[in-house]
Amino acid sequence: MTHEGIVLKGMESGTKLGFPTANILLNDSEVSGVYAGAVLWNGKTYSAAIYANQRRNILEAHLLNFSENLYGQKISITLLKKIRDDVAFNDELTLIEKISEDVQRTREYFANNTLEI
Repeated sequence: MTHEGIVLKGMESGTKLGFPTANILLNDSEVSGVYAGAVLWNGKTYSAAIYANQRRNILEAHLLNFSENLYGQKISITLLKKIRDDVAFNDELTLIEKISEDVQRTREYFANNTLEI
């Protein structure tokens, strides 16, 4: 399933936690949790750990091995494999640990699967 949109300026929570994200609006109430996926930008495809944030109606994509600023740019996000369901965390340290696991599971997914959308 693919979602397109303009990258929004957010609260930069992901950046503060060490996992910057490119955020677009999410208009699909059926999507939730964390996914391994692909982000298409400027004709190139990047692997990403993606969080479907239903509370904020945003798809948050942490592009792996990527450091450019995408604010205001049009991107396409494709969800390829669900990694886990959405879970609330009581503290920041636990959240960072879980995001690290999500990123590692995403890397493992792409080590065994080609990046195709």
